[in-house]
Amino acid sequence: MSNLPSPQSPGPDEPAVRQAPSGYARKPRVAVVFGGRSSEHGVSVVTAASLLRAIDRTKYDVLPIGITTEGRWALTADEPDRMAIADRRMPTVEQVADHEGAVVLPVDPASREVVYTEAGAVPKALGEVDVVFPLLHGPYGEDGTLQGLLELSGVPYVGAGVLASAVGMDKEYMKRIFTSFGLAVGPYTVVRPREWDRDPAAVRERLTGFAAEHGWPLFVKPARGGSSFGISKVDGPEGLDAAIAEARRHDPKLVVEALLRGREIECAVLEFEDGPRASVPAEIPPVTTHAFYDFEAKYIDSAEGVVPAPLTPEQTAEVQRLAVAAFEAASCEGLVRADFFLLDSGEFVINEINTMPGFTPISMYPRMWQESGVDYPELVDRLIQAALRRSTGLR
Repeated sequence: MSNLPSPQSPGPDEPAVRQAPSGYARKPRVAVVFGGRSSEHGVSVVTAASLLRAIDRTKYDVLPIGITTEGRWALTADEPDRMAIADRRMPTVEQVADHEGAVVLPVDPASREVVYTEAGAVPKALGEVDVVFPLLHGPYGEDGTLQGLLELSGVPYVGAGVLASAVGMDKEYMKRIFTSFGLAVGPYTVVRPREWDRDPAAVRERLTGFAAEHGWPLFVKPARGGSSFGISKVDGPEGLDAAIAEARRHDPKLVVEALLRGREIECAVLEFEDGPRASVPAEIPPVTTHAFYDFEAKYIDSAEGVVPAPLTPEQTAEVQRLAVAAFEAASCEGLVRADFFLLDSGEFVINEINTMPGFTPISMYPRMWQESGVDYPELVDRLIQAALRRSTGLR
């Protein structure tokens, strides 16, 4: 692990404390955790590269930790240039990981010591971690599982807690909560694992009836996924089986949504000292080279959003109000990107929230805050500071 970071102490010419936040006798240590076991592994690695470039090293010590696709926690090189998309291929943690040992987070709330273990060697302490910046997308990281581990460890972390993370990942329960708080959602239905396994024909019949009521096309989605992985646009009954099979490769539980005809509007929410605030909104224009705003349009071909969205002042104020309402309804913390449809009727319908949205400088969430007066490094700093202000546990 000779080329990997060892953040225990400053260099000989570096002062022990430089612009340390109030209450700390040294620079807080931030563990940047990325990668993970979900299909969004590569997106997480790209996001981590951007954050590692932007984080203020005069203010924070940084410990990069990558989770491989198999689930091993690895110490990684602090070299974001090796974590980029190349030849239309997404990067992996393995490209920058130490392949010999593993990183172990504390399991005792009385200690925040991170340990590096290697077969046949004495475990090596890597120092205490003051806050974790989890950049995992999708299941096994963004869905409350990692947040639960950090709660048990007593280590503060950036972003939503266990409940909000789980709600933000499960499209069914997200919609149920929004509806209970009076937020409008589009027509949808759910296909549960046992339902499909028991009687596929009955599911096909039900979905055909749903389409008869709401019209084709339908969008078949993994219920607990992101980055548009596994989503299919289905134009008729003959396409249902293939779409269901594709979605079930990512999640046995599915959400099927009717097409909403309108403009796609996004709004970013950020937690400030006095509470959550909404950014200027953005618009995702119709994608002409893809069937819909899918993974390749988002990350490979970089479909451009319009920031700020060309809305009236009244429409802007309304979508900002609804974005903060969604943040509060799901008990979110830190950050959220809320995605809406602006229907031809003038009504905003919420599609979903992302509790850890794409976070590269060209991603929509940072771009919306850039246009709102908060640049990327300040955005990173505000999120870390918000995490340091709160404790783990019930709050």
